[in-house]
Amino acid sequence: MPKKYDLICMGRNSIDLYANDIGAPFEEITSFAALVGGSPTNISVGTHRLGLRSIVLTAVGEDKVGDFVLHFLNKEGVITDYVPRKPGTRTPAVLLGIQPPDNFPLIFYRDNASDIQLTIDDVLNAPIAECRMINISGTALSKEPSRSATQYAAEIAQANDTEVLLDIDYRPDQWHDARAFGVTTRVTLPLVDIAIGTADEIKAAATTDDPEAGVQIILQHVRKAVVYKLGEDGCAIYTKDGAVHHAAPFKVDVLNVLGAGDSFASGFIYGYLQGWDWVKAGRMGNATGAIVVTRQGCANDMATLPEAMAFIDSQGGF
Repeated sequence: MPKKYDLICMGRNSIDLYANDIGAPFEEITSFAALVGGSPTNISVGTHRLGLRSIVLTAVGEDKVGDFVLHFLNKEGVITDYVPRKPGTRTPAVLLGIQPPDNFPLIFYRDNASDIQLTIDDVLNAPIAECRMINISGTALSKEPSRSATQYAAEIAQANDTEVLLDIDYRPDQWHDARAFGVTTRVTLPLVDIAIGTADEIKAAATTDDPEAGVQIILQHVRKAVVYKLGEDGCAIYTKDGAVHHAAPFKVDVLNVLGAGDSFASGFIYGYLQGWDWVKAGRMGNATGAIVVTRQGCANDMATLPEAMAFIDSQGGF
């Protein structure tokens, strides 16, 4: 039977405060733009703008920041019916500086974060079995009860033919030891169909200094593929049959790389769920990622499907 929804994104959310003073050192910033962030939340917006039926499974506090996040998501049309309020917690915040071409400092405020309080009961309340795919993230594995809730969600998905995509999402300041991140991630990988990560994320997940070796370690555990994000060089998709599929990049002038990975994931997921081949899905991810790096924000600046297709056509097509 066809699934009711395309995607459920589980994990963190935040209010993201992006510097308006482009190029200024962080200590000289005078104002910030208030946007919405958090990897799974960003992806729920990005995929919805591309036309998928997307749900977000996160949690907010009983605070005005939570109101801000939910207001934006509801305005976007992302399904928020399964977002609980967590009394006594705070909806997280992130501050971000923008100093092109290669300095983008960010500071997380995640003490007592609401989304880390997602529980197995919250998972049971969500329609995971009715979704074609669930997107989980590494930061959600950093603490309980979110860790076990995330792993349980992946188990439910596995039992109901819902594909599991892991955004490795390694944030060093959320872990007491990088090796703990690696161990926890590798325990989770057998529940995963596709893992997506940068070189640093892949090295951390595999506990190795060599990203190529890390890809192979991760590939041994997942069911289908590892997507290696290569930034300005595009991406490479390694599949279980030993093949490597390279998707060429699109060239743009970069304003802000923060959020590029979430925008890439949105485009890749869209293409994958359309049944496109690995290279075409990777190219779609490269396109949506390229569009967002020319803009200030992330979720607020995700591409629509017409924008993405026009951009691809303007650069020679798939």
